[in-house]
Formats: sequence, C-alpha cells, structure tokens
Amino acid sequence: MSSTIAIRPARPDESPALRDLAALDSARPLAGDVLVAVVDDAPVAAISLDDGRVVADPFRRTADSVALLQLRASGHGDRLRRPRPRLALRARLGLAA
Repeated sequence: MSSTIAIRPARPDESPALRDLAALDSARPLAGDVLVAVVDDAPVAAISLDDGRVVADPFRRTADSVALLQLRASGHGDRLRRPRPRLALRARLGLAA
C-alpha cells in the first residue's frame, strides 16, 4: 500500500496540528503563510513562506515531503515577488499606481 502526499496551503483549523508538529521538531511554531505536507490525512511537515523555516515530524520519513515543500515554496515565492505587468509598466513610465 502506498501513501498519498499532498502539498497545500495550511488551513486556519490546522493551527493546533502545526503547533504540535513544531513541538515534535523542537522548533518554534511557523508564522505567516504556511504550506503543509499531508500524508494520508496527517500533517507531517510544513514550511513558512515568510522565512523558509521548515518543521517536520522526526518520527516519520519526511525527507521527500520536505523536498517537495521546498520546491513548491520556491515557485510560490517567485510568483509573489513578480510584479504584475500593468503595475510594472506604470512604474517604468513613472505613473502613479
């Protein structure tokens, strides 16, 4: 039987599970926007999109989940930092936004 891994934004109702995950990893809870790796309906790792910190369950094999989180977060960050074309054009022309 194989496990299913899902990478998605953390939901507000998952805050207690993410705090528990951080405690298992002996780390501070993540803040801001967070992506979570869920394996068979259980959060096993998470990454902060604000500072790139990762927490993971030390009692499970999470290296693949963490690698997927980092890959997804790197693409997510590129989209967040890329200016919208219309605003970028206005800025180049010296027009107010």
